[in-house]
Amino acid sequence: METPFWDALSPRAREALRAAGAPVVIRPGAFLMREHTRASQVFVLRAGAVKVWVDRDGETAILDVLGPGDLVGEVEAADGGIRHANVEAMTRVEALVLPAARFRSVLDAQPGAVWAVAAVLAERLRDSNDLRVAHFPDDPERRLASRLLRLAERFGTRAWEELPEGAPGAGAPEECVPGEGVPEEGVRVQIPISQQDLGRWAGMGRRKVAQILGAEPLRGALSVSRTAIAVRSAGALRRLAGRD
Repeated sequence: METPFWDALSPRAREALRAAGAPVVIRPGAFLMREHTRASQVFVLRAGAVKVWVDRDGETAILDVLGPGDLVGEVEAADGGIRHANVEAMTRVEALVLPAARFRSVLDAQPGAVWAVAAVLAERLRDSNDLRVAHFPDDPERRLASRLLRLAERFGTRAWEELPEGAPGAGAPEECVPGEGVPEEGVRVQIPISQQDLGRWAGMGRRKVAQILGAEPLRGALSVSRTAIAVRSAGALRRLAGRD
């Protein structure tokens, strides 16, 4: 996984953004942005999770799920265009918000900061291309596994209660470190994402998601509820996603 936008910035650039932005708290279900509007704000997420989605003829397609350190609104800040998607809080969200023009001014004044935005755009392009490739030929298992790994990398917390007593690392909960992959066992993703939402993100129906989760090689490797995902075998996900 790529380094989140916030972590890619220099300490000086982070301080400049803190000074230029305003801290906000967004309740679950509230919108940070709405599709087809011209709101000119940029958000830097500090805690919580949001989903980026579009409505096409009454059908919902989820484009991404973003979390701490991620950037929201960078495309519109760059081109001044209309919002291309809705951004909705899945949990309580803490963020820095600032006008797009001020965001651009901060980046212009901080050498190298613009490359952190370029890295965000490059990562999202690679992710989009990976999903597109997994449609030709159609490979729903790979698409679903890659979405689940993405969630574990972004939001995973070591679920110590799922590790055998006396297992290495038993102790206080600890977040997974972006860029270092997902631990092999005992990872919990504590965000409300249903099997239907996973399907909307991976390009398939809820029944297909349930079928893949209930069949080999994912049977027993993880469980999905409406409030959390428990990953018991990250290796099975990696193999299915083609990352081994």
